[in-house]
Amino acid sequence: RLLGIATLLLGGILFIGGIPALALASQSIVNANAAADSLPINLQTLPLPESTRILAADGTALADLYQQNRVEVSIEQISKPMQEAILAIEDSRFYEHNGIDFRGTVRAYVTNQISGGVVQGGSTLTQQYVKNSLVLSAKTPEEAAAAKAKTIARKLREMRYSLAVERTNTKEEILSGYLNIAYFGAGAHGVEAAAKRYFSKSAIDLTVIEAATIAGIVQQPTGYDPIRNPARNENRRNQVLDRMVANGYLDSGEADNLKKISVKTYLNPTPIRNGCTGSVAPFYCDYVVQLIRNNPSFGESQEERDRFLRESGAIITTSLDLKAQASAQAAVDKYIPRDDPSQKAAAISMVNSKTGEVIAMAQNRTWGTDGLGNTTYNYNVDALHGGTAGMQAGSTFKVFTLLAALEQGYGPATVLDSSTPKTFVNFTACDEGAPAFEPYTVNNSTRSGVFDMNQGLAYSVNTYFMGLEELTGLCRPVDIAEKLGVRTGKGQPLERVPSFTLGTAPVTPLMMASAVSVFANHGTHCPTKVITKIVTKDGEEISLSKTACNSVVDPGTADTAALMLTNVIDGGIEGRTGARMSLGREAGGKTGTTNDSAAVWFVGFTPEISAAVWVGDPRGGYKYPMKNITIKGKKYKQVFGSSLPGPIWREALLGALEGSEPTSLELQPSWALTDKGIAPVFVAPPVDPNAVVAPVPAE
Repeated sequence: RLLGIATLLLGGILFIGGIPALALASQSIVNANAAADSLPINLQTLPLPESTRILAADGTALADLYQQNRVEVSIEQISKPMQEAILAIEDSRFYEHNGIDFRGTVRAYVTNQISGGVVQGGSTLTQQYVKNSLVLSAKTPEEAAAAKAKTIARKLREMRYSLAVERTNTKEEILSGYLNIAYFGAGAHGVEAAAKRYFSKSAIDLTVIEAATIAGIVQQPTGYDPIRNPARNENRRNQVLDRMVANGYLDSGEADNLKKISVKTYLNPTPIRNGCTGSVAPFYCDYVVQLIRNNPSFGESQEERDRFLRESGAIITTSLDLKAQASAQAAVDKYIPRDDPSQKAAAISMVNSKTGEVIAMAQNRTWGTDGLGNTTYNYNVDALHGGTAGMQAGSTFKVFTLLAALEQGYGPATVLDSSTPKTFVNFTACDEGAPAFEPYTVNNSTRSGVFDMNQGLAYSVNTYFMGLEELTGLCRPVDIAEKLGVRTGKGQPLERVPSFTLGTAPVTPLMMASAVSVFANHGTHCPTKVITKIVTKDGEEISLSKTACNSVVDPGTADTAALMLTNVIDGGIEGRTGARMSLGREAGGKTGTTNDSAAVWFVGFTPEISAAVWVGDPRGGYKYPMKNITIKGKKYKQVFGSSLPGPIWREALLGALEGSEPTSLELQPSWALTDKGIAPVFVAPPVDPNAVVAPVPAE
């Protein structure tokens, strides 16, 4: 019966502008009625798409990702003035009708005719809610167009659904539903996003004048945008204030005073950023996104995972430490500015030595596609997660051979002829039946002679570690590296070849930072962890897959290697490669320089943080090597791991650890006493906690 009356009313006034009854008194009305009768009785609504937020470990927002910038709130989280303002201007008889307001429609028509413009809407708030819901739930462009089409059928469909909505929902639920679904301009969907966008506050805190400003926008979101069109918004705001007076929500004197205030004086807009671009840690943020996009736990298809990221309203908490991140970013930018003409890049990854949590990820690039110093490639991670195919890690790989040798009983006193050049002929393949390797000749880039293991490590002698790898065999060093999470940047297994110990495999800083944490954790390795918690918009915590820590090498073996690596930095061997990286607290590390300086590295650890730094040229290390170059006005004949990566590592860790008390690695070194090499346990020099850490001297 109500739809029949509505049809007659539409015959006189279908839209606010008015359409003659004769134009509608046709078969189209009959068809529209029939179409409306065939609809389901109840409106099926989908969950509102909401912004997903990524947080740092301390709860600081890193980024919002959304299809529509929206945060759904309850009616209790919306201020009373905001509720009253929207009712006054959009549906003053909201609490008196049942979804269709014939009197209100006629009143709006007359008011608009008198004013010569559109002052009041002809649809009830319920009808507007229904219309927005139908648009939002449309699966095709055609369905979306039909939900907005100016036809009798659409209007009758809205009316039918409005009656159903009123039967199944309270007025408060409908009002909050409308305020959450409506578009308020400037990219703000829903009243909470609008409050943040225009006034940098929550909807519960909106004042009368702010509420009137927002309520006035909904009719023409672009035209009444107070940021772009303050004068037009001010006029519309004043109309809202008048309607609030007419409906008893506001005293006329107060309204007059509010009308005198310029909208520019109380606007406090917050720029909206969709995605990781504006984040303080854009590359870390993107890594979080890529982890979810590649994880079937968040949806069987790529489309479902993207919807989770941009529509679920989830809160994703990460392990990012803002202090460590700021220090890491400052370090890479200090040594190689983003706009340096050399175009050389630096990247650093930092992990918690004990847990594997990734606490920082920085590179001397701005997130973007155009211009010097911009990129969307994350040099810290693998290709699958937005990174590259990896970079050769050079002599940092000697740490894996070191572990294998100690494990097999070759102690620190193991002496080897380390002359240069030296040819190695005794390598055998790991695969049974595979042909033996051809003779392999290697040169040293540092020192040559006869060295024990401490010296070979401190000087990073290539032929020493090739000889050591010849003793251990190729299988175990590679096996250790893979158990520590090292793969190629393309996710492939490492090759079991003689050049392994020289670091010819293309890997990433994050892999290496994670791998060297084994030295700070007594042989135990914890896989990297970035996402620590995800809470749905309903407050339920999503169960995340657990990554167990594993013992990779014996604690005594790992502690022996760790102690030797602390001597690379703070030991007594003159000319050691890590001498410039002392932190004034216990730390170990290893330089890495590839053939022809295609890439240079430093990896190191403290009890708290393990980190890896890569420096090179993203255009191709062999085509653009780290030789005969000028960086930040300084000329380099050749860059080594100790030249730039080491100082970046040192600077980043000093900042990240600033203010914390030095702690001990608590090493208990031991190794098997065999005829392959016997050496006594040695002790690293004590660290003075009160020592002043001097700046890194210029080369």
